[in-house]
Amino acid sequence: MAESKSYRVVRATVLLILVLFTLYPMWTLVTISISTPSEAGSVFRLIPKVINFHSYVGMWKTAPLLRYLINSLIVSGVSALASVPIAILTAYALTHYRLFGGKAFLRVVLSTQAFPGVFFLLPLFVLYVIIQNALGITLDGSYLGVILTYLTFALPFSIWMLTGYVESIPRDVEEAAVVDGARGFQAFIITTLRIALPGVTAVGVFSFMTGWGEVLFASVLTNSATRTLPIGLQLYENAQAGVIYWNQLMAASLTVSLPVVVGFLLLQRYFVRGLGAGAIK
Repeated sequence: MAESKSYRVVRATVLLILVLFTLYPMWTLVTISISTPSEAGSVFRLIPKVINFHSYVGMWKTAPLLRYLINSLIVSGVSALASVPIAILTAYALTHYRLFGGKAFLRVVLSTQAFPGVFFLLPLFVLYVIIQNALGITLDGSYLGVILTYLTFALPFSIWMLTGYVESIPRDVEEAAVVDGARGFQAFIITTLRIALPGVTAVGVFSFMTGWGEVLFASVLTNSATRTLPIGLQLYENAQAGVIYWNQLMAASLTVSLPVVVGFLLLQRYFVRGLGAGAIK
């Protein structure tokens, strides 16, 4: 009994430390965002002396935050919408048809996750330059180039996860739909796709988050017209004057994070369920 009680105390203590460790950065973000410019750039206080919400107004004027928000929604949303059908159809083909080299393809796709992202930066940039010179298609600095880049990041994991998910679905379910009158692609829609919805949701969320917070490739492959949020937040630093608008930077970071956090919390059940089923099955 004493050991059980001690275990509960230790567990509660560890969980409390983890919660505090997680919430402290968020509290710092909120505190600095409601501080005055002078106080935000000085010693950090858990509670600011003067609460000032002007940073939430000024952040839209210091940098074109709305345009960067729209750019991030475009590249992240389109890459997520594109990765879902590609991944689910690839997973279906790998599990339902005897494709030559199918297993080798899946191993190669999964092995790409072993390489760091920066490894692909220079090859992708050179490839985009070659395509522009040969075909006249501008990828560097365009939405299409960034979307294709984020697809290369999201698809390997998405295909691997959905392959395990689709493989766990009994063939009898689709065969029963065919017996009931479903034909071809219709049987896939009403059976496999419906059952794999948690996995599909997890793939969509993962693909969106991959593009939403990416910095390295966005700093190279975007320009002033296609710049995304992670790069746009750097504009709250005035290099010429040597000033960083800390309160506006924190306000902008908090504002652009809230929609993603809310969306993730709403889809968390499907995301966790999809990840667990895709990884185990």
